[in-house]
Amino acid sequence: MKLHSDTYDLYKNAEGEWSETIPKEWQEKRVKDLFRLVTNAAPADNDYELLSLYAGIGVKPRKELEARGNKASSTDGYWIVKKNDIVVNKLLAWMGSVGLSEYNGVTSPAYDVLRQLKPDIDPRYFSYLFRTETAKKIFRKNSRGIMDMRLRLYFDKLGAITVPYPSPAVQTIIADYIDSKVILIDKKVNALNKKINLYTKLRTTSIDSIALSGLEKNTPLKHSGDKAIENIPSHWKLLRLKEVANIQNSNVDKKSYDDEIKVKLCNYVDVYKNEFIDSSLDFMQATASESEIVKFQVLKGDVFITKDSETCEDIAVPALATESLEAVLCGYHLAQIRCNEKIILGEYLFRLFQSRRFGNRFVIFAKGITRVGLGQSAIADALTPIPPLEEQLEIINQIKSLTDVTDKIIETLSRQIEKLKELRIAVVNDAITGKIKLENTTITRSIA
Repeated sequence: MKLHSDTYDLYKNAEGEWSETIPKEWQEKRVKDLFRLVTNAAPADNDYELLSLYAGIGVKPRKELEARGNKASSTDGYWIVKKNDIVVNKLLAWMGSVGLSEYNGVTSPAYDVLRQLKPDIDPRYFSYLFRTETAKKIFRKNSRGIMDMRLRLYFDKLGAITVPYPSPAVQTIIADYIDSKVILIDKKVNALNKKINLYTKLRTTSIDSIALSGLEKNTPLKHSGDKAIENIPSHWKLLRLKEVANIQNSNVDKKSYDDEIKVKLCNYVDVYKNEFIDSSLDFMQATASESEIVKFQVLKGDVFITKDSETCEDIAVPALATESLEAVLCGYHLAQIRCNEKIILGEYLFRLFQSRRFGNRFVIFAKGITRVGLGQSAIADALTPIPPLEEQLEIINQIKSLTDVTDKIIETLSRQIEKLKELRIAVVNDAITGKIKLENTTITRSIA
């Protein structure tokens, strides 16, 4: 997909912060001269469509995405939104939480609703403008608050910001051009994401099948006595995890104390985001006592699982230490499992935890209200299939071969998505700031 390369004949220095120059025939205006803040409250017992603003998705009816948030018990007093209004999340505007509504409805008073002052303004142009990386920086600078998560962009500040103002006809040409390009790019991204999902599912299914069933298809089976694991090869042993491994929940927190020794911590995020723990990771600095250093040092073959989280689905996510790390300790919210490798290999146990039938059982064991946690006994008493060591090695090697292939494919697809996202940003930025000159014929060519 090639970007349009024609430029304007003449440019001038811009007063605003969106770009250094703009086309000579463009103007610059304040947001409050183009949009007004709408505060029309919905009446009691209304039946208006409830709309919400989602980062990366835009303004959508809440009923389409109810799983993403709590459903409002009443929309009395909510702001009325009309089609083509721009909705701004005051708290997250600096992170790009701005969207153009394609619906009539109501939205939370936590949002600002902007409505064009003149009918010839094309709000699509400004909706794209307000979601650029430059907009995020400008909005952040104009937001009030003592820390990032408390910043708020109020309309008195937003309204005073100067923005590029092409003629209404050019606004529409630019918006049509971006719409056409973005639709094509998003279609390609969605297609690639579907492929990634398929390969991810194949990866998970392969691990699940091989780790719990072995490599021989015609091996006689026996029931494990566990409904989740179901059948396993009849020659495998079945033992509780505490019989074949040492399990300990870490109590090393992130705080530093003057009377302790400086160390690094392998934390929840390190385990959650990485399958393998090694020296390439950027571990955080902390301190620990001598006894904690002896007890919780990261050794090659250790398996770590997440034992506390906000949701059950994030419980028992595993990672494997592929090397011993001096002065790196297992941190809080993790369980550290060290296998008796005469009976079970750490890498095999890691693959077991990755398998759905073995790992997902711990989701059921997790308890809590605002946060969920996994007790040490729930881990220790887990029935664990134990193939002969030679077979464990075969399983490990087979899974590695399969995951290496799928991981390379997923990595290639992910790189393609990143390039498309970069192209999307370039399309919007170049058009929105006048770096390219567009005509009506451009739109026809871009769609074709």
